[in-house]
Amino acid sequence: MNFTTFPTLTTERLTLRQLSIDDRQDILALRSDPEINKYLDRQPSKTTEDAINFINKVNDNFKKNVALYWAITMTETKIFVGTICLFDFSSEKNSCEIGYELMPKFQGQGIMKEAAQVVIDYVFQTLKFKNIFAFTHYDNQHSTRLLSKFNFVKSIETVKENPDLNIFTLAQ
Repeated sequence: MNFTTFPTLTTERLTLRQLSIDDRQDILALRSDPEINKYLDRQPSKTTEDAINFINKVNDNFKKNVALYWAITMTETKIFVGTICLFDFSSEKNSCEIGYELMPKFQGQGIMKEAAQVVIDYVFQTLKFKNIFAFTHYDNQHSTRLLSKFNFVKSIETVKENPDLNIFTLAQ
């Protein structure tokens, strides 16, 4: 991977763009939400400084060509609704991993399905990877349903370090 400019992606309703420091309050809200964090193995953000550090980290990862992390915004209103990312790029496996989070008040509106579709298309058409992996907690039915809409296949294997995670794969 060798990104020169950050790839902004658009759909009918959404703009997926690079995070900026201006997103710090939204990132703090997203990463400190107990409902969102329930299935994620991470420390919740507690301060604006935590959010700024996170934004700087993901933008540094882009500069190092190791991850893409988009803010999902409503195109017309510019309202921040969530994030979606690609990481763990592997030329050997011809694959990457996808992750996503959506603010609870925007769930159930097809937003993440729309965002995931444009990112999946980007993976297969632009990055030319053949496989996308996703890891989701077995209790996270929203995530499992989303992945099944795109025909991700659940593996019989589990993650050794965390048996509560299911592994899903989408192959082109």
